[in-house]
Amino acid sequence: MNFLSDLFTNPSAITTLLYLAMTAFIGVLLGKVKFINIKLGIAGVLFTGIALGHFIFPVDGSQEKILNFIRDFGLILFVYSIGIDTGPRFLSSFKKDGLKLNLLAIGIVVSGLITTLIIFYFFNVNGDKGDVFAGIMSGAVTNTPGLGAAQQVINEQIQQNPNIGLDVKNLGSGYAIAYPFGVIGLIFVILLIKLIFRINIKEEEQSYIESLGDTGSKLESVEITIKNPAIYGKTINYIKTFVDAELAISRIFRNGEYILAKEDEVIQEGDVIYGVSEQNCLENLQIKLGDVVLRERRNITGTMDLISVLVTNRKIAGKTIEQIGIYRRYEANITRIYRSGMEILPTKKSTLELGDTVKIIGDVKILNDVKNELGNSNKELAIPNIVPMFIGIFIGIIAGSIPIAIPGMPVPAKLGIAGGPLLIALLLGNKGRINKLNFYMTPGANFMLREFGIILFLASVGLMAGKGFVQTLVNGGWMWMIYGAFITFVPVFIFAVIARLMKINYLKICGFVAGASTDPPVLEFANGLAEVPAQASAYATVYPLTMFLRIVFAQILIFIII
Repeated sequence: MNFLSDLFTNPSAITTLLYLAMTAFIGVLLGKVKFINIKLGIAGVLFTGIALGHFIFPVDGSQEKILNFIRDFGLILFVYSIGIDTGPRFLSSFKKDGLKLNLLAIGIVVSGLITTLIIFYFFNVNGDKGDVFAGIMSGAVTNTPGLGAAQQVINEQIQQNPNIGLDVKNLGSGYAIAYPFGVIGLIFVILLIKLIFRINIKEEEQSYIESLGDTGSKLESVEITIKNPAIYGKTINYIKTFVDAELAISRIFRNGEYILAKEDEVIQEGDVIYGVSEQNCLENLQIKLGDVVLRERRNITGTMDLISVLVTNRKIAGKTIEQIGIYRRYEANITRIYRSGMEILPTKKSTLELGDTVKIIGDVKILNDVKNELGNSNKELAIPNIVPMFIGIFIGIIAGSIPIAIPGMPVPAKLGIAGGPLLIALLLGNKGRINKLNFYMTPGANFMLREFGIILFLASVGLMAGKGFVQTLVNGGWMWMIYGAFITFVPVFIFAVIARLMKINYLKICGFVAGASTDPPVLEFANGLAEVPAQASAYATVYPLTMFLRIVFAQILIFIII
């Protein structure tokens, strides 16, 4: 059994990887344990790493170099997968109250930096340096990529000046000590706002549901009785020339039966057109066509059927509906497109991408042929696009290494290995494809990549921060908890109050507060308040921009107080 003893005690790469794996699986299990209806989530990996690093596996020398590489690689995978996932929704999130929520989130980020600087300059009783405060600020808002960005900056400064007096381990320690209140503090703010404004959750839930009726992006099933004499005798193809961007036509009700709305079908007086439109298009459709009535989705009967098809044919990915020509070659029409959590009104110029789900109505005899043409193969979609992924990461690393001159800063800042890949992934995710390169990533693959990356990062940070962690906590580190509590509470409370005074729905406030702090455990708590998507929607709206700013501000803090 000596080989087992050697395996767990020798300062080798294999031993380091063993403890990394041990940290990962114990930490994930720990994160699933509930305490007062709150789970640590992925942060369990960090605290497990600290415990193992302090009591069993004190990291040193070559082990630290291995963990540094794994930490950086994990961070890149994590932020890239986030960018690809949120990219398609990023620009559209600024519609309606998205801009308002993002401005409030920016206020939280900026005031968090200001609060940190105030504490550093006026209340820093132990004389702690910038490395500690960068860790505390990132931990207070549970922002792991910001921690990674700050670590990269400090490593670069140490390489340029070994006597600078900074220690990257202090970042991990400050982060870990401030992290718990980063979760608990936000939940406290959410409950405090509810108490102060005497909020009734049921009323907020109903208010949110009613507000959905005013959003132009919500697709509705419509029934249009043709009353405009100018289009009698005109074909469906003709009608599409002036309503294509407002209405996806599916079928026609005529003489007591439904017929498919084929391109050459001629409109007659008394026809009723069925299709899909957006709320803000209904008035225009009434002027152009006739009486418009919203209808519940109905079961299709007779010779037609409505099916959902998964787009997995790589040959048609990136082509428009007009180029693919389903409606010309088959008795079938596409009525809806679902992509990355969005519902899209199909027009002739709309593109289909890998992973899209489309609703198609058509003759039951040909629907299998349509399915085969579009793919509808989960197996095909499961094949990951490895080449585009690494191209995106490659470009992201280069972008993160470009010096950015900021007035007043002693040296140029960089987006770093956190900000660069995130920015490029957001752009690529929003673009979707460049020529034959498709940057789509299946939800399962994206989640796996994201979890794998963050686990590698937190396990490495925890193991490296574990050495001397308890000693640090006892010798003044307890003050870091107090600093972190202020950095967590003050900015979030101020802007949550402002948001409520602006009459923003309480459930949206819960979501944007969690998103502004990039805090999944708080989102999980907020989601439990009401069974509506308001919280998750607000979280996703502010998350990308907030994540980007947290990464940049962590570096700016280092340069200001270095």
